[in-house]
Amino acid sequence: MTDRDGSSPASSSRRLLFKTAGASAAAGFMARRAEAQTTPIPPRPPSPPTTPWAQELPIPERAQPVSSLSPTPAVIADATECGRADHQAMGRFPPQELYRIDVKVGTHRYHPELPTQEVWGYEGQVPGPTFHARYGKPILVRFRNQLPNSLQGYGSPDISVHLHNLHTPSESDGYPVDWFSRTASGSTLTRGGEHKDHHYPMVYAGVDAYGGIGDPREALGTMWYHDHRVDFTAGNVYRGMAGFFLAFDDLDSGNENDPNPQALRLPSGAYDVPLMLTDRHFDSGGYLSFDQFNQDGFIGDKWLVNGKIQPFFRVEPRKYRFRILAAGTARVWDLQLRRGTLVQSFVQISNDGNLLPAPVLRSNVQLGAAERCDIVVDFSKFPVGSELFLTNRLKHIDGRRPDTDFLATPEQILKFIVDKPLAGPDNSRVLGRLRELPPVNMSEVVATRNFNFGRSSSGWTINDRLFNNRPLVSPKMGTAEIWNLRNTSGGWAHPVHIHFEEGRMLQRNGREPPVWERGRKDIFYLGPNESVQVFLRFRDFPGKYIMHCHNTIHEDHSMMGRYDIVP
Repeated sequence: MTDRDGSSPASSSRRLLFKTAGASAAAGFMARRAEAQTTPIPPRPPSPPTTPWAQELPIPERAQPVSSLSPTPAVIADATECGRADHQAMGRFPPQELYRIDVKVGTHRYHPELPTQEVWGYEGQVPGPTFHARYGKPILVRFRNQLPNSLQGYGSPDISVHLHNLHTPSESDGYPVDWFSRTASGSTLTRGGEHKDHHYPMVYAGVDAYGGIGDPREALGTMWYHDHRVDFTAGNVYRGMAGFFLAFDDLDSGNENDPNPQALRLPSGAYDVPLMLTDRHFDSGGYLSFDQFNQDGFIGDKWLVNGKIQPFFRVEPRKYRFRILAAGTARVWDLQLRRGTLVQSFVQISNDGNLLPAPVLRSNVQLGAAERCDIVVDFSKFPVGSELFLTNRLKHIDGRRPDTDFLATPEQILKFIVDKPLAGPDNSRVLGRLRELPPVNMSEVVATRNFNFGRSSSGWTINDRLFNNRPLVSPKMGTAEIWNLRNTSGGWAHPVHIHFEEGRMLQRNGREPPVWERGRKDIFYLGPNESVQVFLRFRDFPGKYIMHCHNTIHEDHSMMGRYDIVP
C-alpha cells in the first residue's frame, strides 16, 4: 500500500471503487466514465410516497465519557492502534475526559411507511451521538472501526473521522488518506488497527500568541463530525456517518440561568436543539439508494431532519435555539419559517457555528453543503395550538447548482406545534452583542494565493490539478495569507471548506460581503463564476491539512488539495 504521506492517495481505494462497481450497480448505481459526464442523466424514479408529520423529531443522544480506556491513550501509537503521527498537543493539554465511539452497522427507520434498514453510523445511530465539550477541558475520543470488511453497495468500510472544524492538530483532524480498516483476527493489513485516538485539546486558535488556551474571540460553537475517507466520503456520510459536536465556554455557556455576568444566557438544555438537514432518495422498495458515480453531485427527493422524513416537534411558548446543519451531499437550502402563507422572522446568531458580533433579524437563510447557522425563534409570539413550518424554497433538481427561481410552493421540512405547557420561566435572552471578532491585521499577510475550482475531463480540480496528496502550498506557522477562491467551472456550485483555521471573508465578487458572512467561517460558498477573498491565519499546530469542495461527490472526484503548515 502507498504510504500515508506518499505522493498519491492509496491506490487500494481506487481498486476498491472498481472492484465494488458491480455490487454498486446492483444497488441502483449508474457507473459512467468521467469523459461521458456531458451525456444527459436519465431521471430516477421518485421515492415512494410518505405521509408528512407521521413521527416526532428525534433528538440525538448525548455522548457519554468513559472512566478509562484500555490500552491507555499515549502520545505515540502502540501496536493496537492504527498508524498516526504523535499527538503533538497531548503533553501541554492532557485529556480530562475520555470517550469511545464504535463505528458500526445499525438499523434505522427513516419513516413508519418505509422498511427498517441497515445503516452505518457512530454507535450504529443516525445521527451519531452529540458531543458536549468545553474549552479548557481537553478530551480524547477513541474511534473503533467495527464495520464489516466486505462491502455491499456504495461507500467503503475504511474510515477517517473529521471533526469539522475544531482547532485540532493535524494527526487528529481526520486527514482523508489516513483511513484505517477493521483488522480481522490474524490480519496483516498495514492500515488496520483496533482503533484510532483523536486528541482534541479544546483550545481557541492563537494559543502561541495569545497564551493560555488561546483567544476566546476565536471560539467555535456548532460543529459536526463525519467520515472523510478519500474517494468515499459521499457514500459513507450518506450511509449515516455524521453527528454533532457542540463546544461551550464562559460566554456561550449552555446555561440560560448562568449567574456569571459574562454569560450570554442563550436558550439551553431542552431548548437548544440541533437540526441536521439532509435529502435522501429511496428505491421502489423503500430502501436508501445512492449514485456515487454521477460526478455532478447527488440530490434526494425526501427531506430529513435528524434522520427522519418530515417530522414534527412540539414546543413550548418560549425561545428556542436551533443549530441548523446542511448535511446533504450537494443540496443548497434557502430556509424560511412560515405560519400558513406568512413568513415569520427569526434571529440569526451564528454563521458556520461561530457566534456573530451581533444578532441579525432574518426572514430567510441560505446554506450550502456543510454550512451551519444558529437561529433563535420565540414561539411565545404565537397563540397556543399554532403550527409553523421550517420550509425550503430553493429549487435544486440536480447536483450542479440550485436554480435561480424559487419554488412556487416552498417544501415543508419540519412542523412546529406550539402546544406544550410552559415548564418554567424563560430566562433565556438574545443580547445586542454576542462574541467580539478578532481584528483583521493586514500587516500580518505574507502572501496572496489564487485557487481556481474548475473541471476537467478527468474530474474536479483545484488550479487544474486533481488531488494527489502533495501540498499545493505550505504556509508558515504564525503568518497570515490572503486566499482568493474562484469558481471557474461554469454551471456548478462549490461550497469550499478549509480545514483547521476559520477565515474572514473580505470580499464576495469584489464587494463587501453581507453582514451574516462577515464573521468567522470555514465554508465559502461559490456559485457559478463567483469569487471570494479570504483572510487566513495559520497558528499553533503544524502539519498537513486540506481544503476541498464540500459537495462530497466533487471532493471524492478529486476537488481537494492538501496544504501543509510548516514551522
